[in-house]
Amino acid sequence: MKRALDAIFRPKSVAVIGASTRPGTIGRETLHNILVAEFNGKVFPVNPKAPVIHSIKAYSTILDVPDSVDLAIVIVPKEFVAEVARQCGEKGVKGLVVISAGFSETGREGKKREMELVRVVQDYGMRMVGPNCFGIVNTSPEVNLNATFGKVFPKRGRVGFITQSGAMGEAIMNHARELGIGFSLVASIGNKADISSNDILEYFRDDPDTDIILMYLENFGNPRHFTLIARELSRTKPIVAVKSGRTTLGAKAASSHTGALAGLDVGVDALFDQTGVMRVDTVEELFDVAKALSMQPVPQGNRVAVVTNAGGPGILATDALINNGMEMPPLSPETVKRLRQFSSEDASFANPMDMVAGAGPEQFRRTLGAIITDKRYDSIIPIFVPPVTIDELEVARSIQEAVAGTKKTVLACFMGASRNSAGIEHLRSHGIPVYIYPEAIAKTLATVSHYRRRMNAPRGKVRTFEVDPDRVQAVIERARTESRTTIVGAEAIEILCAYGIPAAEYRFASSEREAAAIAKGMGLPVVMKVAAPAILHKTEVGGVMLDLRTEREVRDAFRELRKRVAAERAAGETFAVALQQMVAGGVETVMGMTTDPSFGPLIMFGLGGIYVEIMKDVAFRINPLTTADVRDMMRSLKSYPLLKGYRGAPPVDLATVEDTLLKVSQLVKDFDAFSEVDINPFIASPERARCKAVDARFIMKEG
Repeated sequence: MKRALDAIFRPKSVAVIGASTRPGTIGRETLHNILVAEFNGKVFPVNPKAPVIHSIKAYSTILDVPDSVDLAIVIVPKEFVAEVARQCGEKGVKGLVVISAGFSETGREGKKREMELVRVVQDYGMRMVGPNCFGIVNTSPEVNLNATFGKVFPKRGRVGFITQSGAMGEAIMNHARELGIGFSLVASIGNKADISSNDILEYFRDDPDTDIILMYLENFGNPRHFTLIARELSRTKPIVAVKSGRTTLGAKAASSHTGALAGLDVGVDALFDQTGVMRVDTVEELFDVAKALSMQPVPQGNRVAVVTNAGGPGILATDALINNGMEMPPLSPETVKRLRQFSSEDASFANPMDMVAGAGPEQFRRTLGAIITDKRYDSIIPIFVPPVTIDELEVARSIQEAVAGTKKTVLACFMGASRNSAGIEHLRSHGIPVYIYPEAIAKTLATVSHYRRRMNAPRGKVRTFEVDPDRVQAVIERARTESRTTIVGAEAIEILCAYGIPAAEYRFASSEREAAAIAKGMGLPVVMKVAAPAILHKTEVGGVMLDLRTEREVRDAFRELRKRVAAERAAGETFAVALQQMVAGGVETVMGMTTDPSFGPLIMFGLGGIYVEIMKDVAFRINPLTTADVRDMMRSLKSYPLLKGYRGAPPVDLATVEDTLLKVSQLVKDFDAFSEVDINPFIASPERARCKAVDARFIMKEG
């Protein structure tokens, strides 16, 4: 991959097809940028109407260029792009960057033009970025290529950037320069008709000049290939992504809890989490994380100390840090003893450490010097609110000197300061990123801390179990024969049992007498449910009765259920009930699967029962699951303390829950017949023998 794309990112010669003499045109600005950046190679303007452009000889067509050409930048009307590409192929050009628009982004006709263009590219063995893109950048001194029509050549740095949006690419490059963030490579991939973000990621993997990768994505081409690349790459080079499109105007009608809980964007979240990609919500957050990663080490833990000259910002920082899952241990006694030797009597010797408003440069220096050595902390946040009487630059110098040489993460906050003030510029120049508000630091630290935990965690593995797929296939075929799309009740339990998933098995009764006899033989107490395939959500119609402790209660429940669901039953359907032994105690959880059109099967786990869609305490992962995925799912839940044992309650058998989720994963992997799976509730009990699925539902794919 690297050699194939070197012609694009490290060319020895570039032709600008559509170079122009007219100021303000894309053809003129692109050629201008290549020349101003001092590209270390040959440049050939191509324009049939201009013999000279920018004092450089121009050629009528690419075929007229006397030398070989590695890369062609194509900026011609859409109708001529395919023919120009064909001429490039005949010339032996290896790579194209097609800036011209008017292709698949415009509709059906544009899609046809794009398909024709791709055929030409493939016929001649070329590679292409675009069409409809902003261009590419390589800041390496060996290359110095700015093949874009933007107004700013980015600073040299070690950040690689991939963007689908040309406009966003230009805006981000401009803002990055203001913030002091430098780039190694920039690739605006546009419609990604040939080269995709996955291809660029692979190129970044082997690029010695790139340490951090930023991405702005609007959609995925091949999510599974992305998973393979990003899972490995993120362990050595952090990836931060903004993925647009979290909302939709229409909602999908779902017949299961799992489907209803799987919103538009859970597949993206699952993909990024499983691969170690840091997802942020906004471009501003993208910069916040990029600043931290490019200037400071990744924190070794989530313990933070805050030092401030104002109480209010310290409180804001504390709230934001705790709300984002960070910890703020108190200062050690040794540190407090050192601080008392020189601090004001009004200072707060807590965390946050409030030095009070009169604290100047020397106070910052000595306080940070004491706290930076405290082994209780992984990160330090100095917060400075500039009063009129204190020199901001001197405070910045004091902060920089105090933390010089530390391996801890230091992110500074200068509230109320100008974004390009002398103090902020001083800290930036010494590798200390500065933020305007403490909330941004809190979210940044939480993002990179989660990344660190993910990278340090065991990779996990996909487990397989001895199962009976023939039993499952028999149930599927029976449902298809009867033209049913839903498998519930005893059949659903049979599928679970075939894969070793512990379940409370059903017994059926069509009379009071039969129900009482089954309950007695099964062992009281029991649960009684209406057995009607047409009723999917039994609790909504009062079709479930719990904790029936006597035969009399069983008989009464039978009669009551028959009354409750009389109107819900299908015409001619015989009334029957299903009985299960009551599974008491434990925590009600939910397991399931829904099918995402882009990512395929998504496995869900979370807090279950009748309130599952209200609480929405669930986690999703792309199938197949590894052991690490399962543990991450459980630990990501707000209700995880319930599973671990809360306020004296015994912990549930997590090993059995983990095995069960892995068996669900194997079931979904083995059978493509299901669009949705719902196991709710699955009782997670402290006792292995009492961990059981109580109810399940399988929704078949149409056709």
